[in-house]
Amino acid sequence: MDSPVPPDVALLDRFAAIVGDRYAVRDRDDISPYITERRGLWHGKTPLVLRPGSVEEISAILKLATETRTPVVPQGGNTGLVGGQVPDASGSEILLSLSRLNRIREIDPLSNTVTAEAGVILENLHKAADEVDRLFPLSLGSQGSAQIGGNLSSNAGGTGVLAYGNARELCLGVEVVLPTGEIFDDLRKLKKDNTGYDLKNLFVGAEGTLGVITAAVLKLVPKPKGREVAWVGLESPRAALELFGLASDRAGGSLTAFELIAEMPLSFAEKHAPGTIRPLADKWPWYVLMEISSGRSAEDARDLAEHILSEGLEAGLAGDVVIAANLAQGAAFWAIREALSDTQRPEGASIKHDISVPVASIPEFIERAGKAVEAVSAGARVACFGHLGDGNLHYNVSQPVGGDAEAFLALYRPMNKVVHDIVRDLDGSISAEHGIGQLKRDELLATAPPTAIDLMRRVKAAFDPAGIMNPGKVI
Repeated sequence: MDSPVPPDVALLDRFAAIVGDRYAVRDRDDISPYITERRGLWHGKTPLVLRPGSVEEISAILKLATETRTPVVPQGGNTGLVGGQVPDASGSEILLSLSRLNRIREIDPLSNTVTAEAGVILENLHKAADEVDRLFPLSLGSQGSAQIGGNLSSNAGGTGVLAYGNARELCLGVEVVLPTGEIFDDLRKLKKDNTGYDLKNLFVGAEGTLGVITAAVLKLVPKPKGREVAWVGLESPRAALELFGLASDRAGGSLTAFELIAEMPLSFAEKHAPGTIRPLADKWPWYVLMEISSGRSAEDARDLAEHILSEGLEAGLAGDVVIAANLAQGAAFWAIREALSDTQRPEGASIKHDISVPVASIPEFIERAGKAVEAVSAGARVACFGHLGDGNLHYNVSQPVGGDAEAFLALYRPMNKVVHDIVRDLDGSISAEHGIGQLKRDELLATAPPTAIDLMRRVKAAFDPAGIMNPGKVI
């Protein structure tokens, strides 16, 4: 196969003319923020960053890209964790930033929908929904910079999946520019539609390999009238699982979050996140962050939370409990949860896993994976936390105390293998919410059923016969 060749100046000029020189970034220093992802694991090169301001400009860009077989890498807020939004090192790929498509086109409280462009920042969408007494329930640690297009392209999850589903479940319709430049307008608010294939779901989670999502119709929900946040100390993941079963039985859809946190990542947060105060006086091997929401009243949410936790204490599932006394304390509990990922960095090198297994298999996974990790790297510290309610764990492994970072990272492949082997043995997934990108592409190809890979390749070829859309990612 021929090596990729960077576009010549004349071709770059043609692309730049579509958006105008002001929005065609060529300076190396100005390009730099676009070609390195937030953890610094993926670095790329590009001769040109295009910042279109309309769907029509994107259409013209992709049409020209297909005609000239110029690879294009779409990018939202550049918060992805698997390298899906970063160009390769060849310098042959043009980067397409969606940041200027940042309008909320419509917000409809009666239909409980919002139509937002791909560049709308998630936190801004939260604020817009709040202004009409609604909630957009997708919540992520990166929501201050993550954009809606990227959220959909990666099928983002977050802390609200238990009650509301991930990005796919929150999307009713999309507007997409295809590699040919054709515009697929499917911006409908329908909750029921059985007229043929559900085409939007081909693009949600496709990581920009089939086309560019430019806008979407998203679901809103009524804002809860009451919300209670509790922090629970427990002895084991098994106890947490049983407490989850109890909470699910008693609360049903009012159980809006159930997060599992090990002592190790909490100790990292206490050490490295300024202002972090442990919610409980005593240390426990495991903790649960539980949220109960009520559409009726604050009193109803409080009563339900107290009832669940009292039962948990009486049954010996919970060792100690505190319910947030006010909104500020509840926010402080959640701030600890959001700090767990970043506060692992000061502890040295880490090898991260974004996995899911059936909820009932979580205790078994944690027990088996702990032994497997120790066999690969004696003294490695497991910083496990995640969304117990939907089976998704961030199973991160930090280097041993005083260990060598480079030597530890050299164990990346064997560490991944032992963890992912257990995941597959439990019929789980090696990518629960972060996507495939570059990081997990080869493993996906090596381990997924051949028929599944063949079908994905057929879909890719049908939508993108010239192979210009985010090449080298996913498949």
